[in-house]
Amino acid sequence: MKQVIYPSLILLTLFSSTVNAVELSGNISLQSQAFFNDPLDPNQHNQYSSFAVQPELYQKSDNSRQSMTFIAFHRHDHNDEERSHSDIRELSWTGVYDGFEITAGISKVFWGVTETQHLVDIINQTDQVEGIDGEDKLGQPMIRFSTEQNWGVLDMFILPGFRERTFTGIEGRPRFEIAPGLNFNADTATYESDKEEKHIDYATRWLGIFDEIELGLSYFTGTSREPTMVLNGTTLSPHYLLIKQIGIDVQAIIEDWTWKLEAVSRKSSADNYIATTAGFEYTLYGIFGGDSDLGIVIEYLYDDRNELASSPFQNDITTALRLALNDTQSTEILLGLTTDLDDSVIASFIEASRRLGDSLKLTLEARAFNNTISSRPLHNFRQDNFVQADLAWYF
Repeated sequence: MKQVIYPSLILLTLFSSTVNAVELSGNISLQSQAFFNDPLDPNQHNQYSSFAVQPELYQKSDNSRQSMTFIAFHRHDHNDEERSHSDIRELSWTGVYDGFEITAGISKVFWGVTETQHLVDIINQTDQVEGIDGEDKLGQPMIRFSTEQNWGVLDMFILPGFRERTFTGIEGRPRFEIAPGLNFNADTATYESDKEEKHIDYATRWLGIFDEIELGLSYFTGTSREPTMVLNGTTLSPHYLLIKQIGIDVQAIIEDWTWKLEAVSRKSSADNYIATTAGFEYTLYGIFGGDSDLGIVIEYLYDDRNELASSPFQNDITTALRLALNDTQSTEILLGLTTDLDDSVIASFIEASRRLGDSLKLTLEARAFNNTISSRPLHNFRQDNFVQADLAWYF
C-alpha cells in the first residue's frame, strides 16, 4: 500500500495549511469470547480475550470543499497471533466540486441492502479475523470519482493495490478445519494475475432513485476478494482468481414493508455462477402500545453452484426478528436462524447492543451451528458455538 499511503500523506501536508481544527474521535473496546464446546484442534482454546483501539481524525477546509479522513485500527488478541493485527481503515482526501466529487487514498465503500449477506459488496477486502459474518473490512487503496445528476449517482473506481484476506491462526476460533497431515499458510498466497497484488482493478456503480425504489447496478473487474484454496504439497494456500462481476441491488420501501434484493453474476477461469439474496422486512410500529418497533425479516439465499459453492448459502432461508426499543440507550436486539432447505442445517444468531451512559456501549453476539453435514462449509464450525461480549468506550 506504500504507493497510496505516501501520496496521501503528501496531500495531508499540503492540505493542512488551509483547514479548520482537527476533529478527534474513536473508540477503545474490550472483547471476551467463550466457546461452549471443546475445540476440534487441541491448539485452540475455549476462552479468548482481546482489546481494540480505533482512533479517527477528520479535518475539512475553511470552505468545506476539501476534507481529510484518517481512521486507524489495532487489535491485540491474547491467544491468536494472527488476530493481533493493525490496519489503516481510511487515509483519504476528498474534494467536492461543481457536479462531482473525488476521493483519493485508502478508504471504505459499502454496497448492499440485504440483511444476511452482501453479494454486491466487493470493493473492500473482508477482515475475517474480526468476525465470520464478513461485516468488517480492510481499507482499500482507491481513486474514486462520483457525480450526482438528475439521472442518478455514478461512482467510478480505480483500485491500485490488492489486500489479502486475513485468517485466524492455528490457535484461533472459529476457523475452518484442517485435515490431519496438512497445514494452512496465508503467507504463501498465489494469484492468477502475473502482477499479483499489484494488479489494478476497476469498478463502477450507478444508483437511481424512483419514488420508493432505489436501484443499484454495478460492475467489477479484477482480483477476487474471495480466495479459493489450493494444495501445494502438504500446505493449503489462498489463491486469488481474476473475475468479472455484474451486480444489482434493489430496495423498495412501501408503507410498513421494505423489499430487498441483491444478485450477482460472476465469471472466472474456474467457474461461472449466479447468486441471489432476496426478501423483505415488515415493521410493526409501537408494539404493546409503547415506543418499541418489531421488524420481521425473511430472506431467501440462492447460489447455482449448489454444493460446490464456497458460501454456506446455496438454498437457504433466513428468518429473524429485529426489536428496537427506541429508548435513550438505543437498545436493539436481532435474533434469527438460517435453515438449509436441502438438509436442514441450522445456523442461529443473536446480536444485541445498548448504550451505557454517554460514552459506553455494550454489544453481545451469540452464534450456534446445528445439524451440519460434512459436505457443507458450516461443518467446519460444528464445535464453535460461542458467545461474545464487547464493551466500547467512545471519545
